[in-house]
Amino acid sequence: MTVLEKILKLFNDNRIEFERIDHEPVYTSEDAAKIRDTVLSMGAKALILYADNNSILAVVPGDKKLDFNKFKKNFVVKDLRMASKDEVYNLTGLEVGSIPPVGKSINLKSYFSDDFKFKDTVAFNAGMHTVSIKMKVEDLLKLENPVIGDFSK
Repeated sequence: MTVLEKILKLFNDNRIEFERIDHEPVYTSEDAAKIRDTVLSMGAKALILYADNNSILAVVPGDKKLDFNKFKKNFVVKDLRMASKDEVYNLTGLEVGSIPPVGKSINLKSYFSDDFKFKDTVAFNAGMHTVSIKMKVEDLLKLENPVIGDFSK
């Protein structure tokens, strides 16, 4: 089962409403926002990190970046680094830029920036550069049940 199929199954099994958008390949948050006809801040940028050698999924809005120092301080992490392209692929079977903010679909614990508590709708790549999902943030947070904290800038 592909990651997209896992996401769709999770949404359907939990009766979550969403909009699927099939589009030309996009590789940046800016390009994704344009093709989805959304604002950059609506995007969910999913990053795979190693926190003290444990792989995790960190999610920040498309218009923000991960603040490594805040993350380390808030979650008492000594060593925090981005996974390499090869590590991302080996962990998920996905390319960088196509990672969904649905850790359950790729077996990773997820951490969401607290920015998402103040948003209504979110849009993200769904395991492919050519498929996006738009949905209510509330539904994503309920499904994912992530650790939420202040780690964006």
